[in-house]
Amino acid sequence: MIPSSLDDLTERPTGEAMWRGWRQRCPRCGTGRMYGRYLKVNEACASCGLELAGHRADDAPPYFTILIVAHVIVPLMLMLEQHFSPPEWLHMVLWLPLTVLLCLWLLPRIKGVLIGLQWARRMHGFGSEPH
Repeated sequence: MIPSSLDDLTERPTGEAMWRGWRQRCPRCGTGRMYGRYLKVNEACASCGLELAGHRADDAPPYFTILIVAHVIVPLMLMLEQHFSPPEWLHMVLWLPLTVLLCLWLLPRIKGVLIGLQWARRMHGFGSEPH
């Protein structure tokens, strides 16, 4: 396969692209904003012009968000129950808002990480092939 552009020849650092995604920035330049709204990916980076619309994060961000949040909340909930045996209303008041807030905070960051990974690995619309 003959590269069609100079970008096809350059190495894309995976860790740096994923970190930029965590910060919700363009995986190529790190300065442009990835999202126009909460989870709505911009068509292109305003800073470097990278087309972001070709990403295919699909169901992976919610899956990883649920996986991480459950592994944080459930052990904390069990420890509280074992040590203090609080009433059920306290569990509801504490864990439900904490779970929702943690999910809302993590979801765009995890989606950004996955988009950064896709860009670095030239996957799903970020390679040299057309969409």
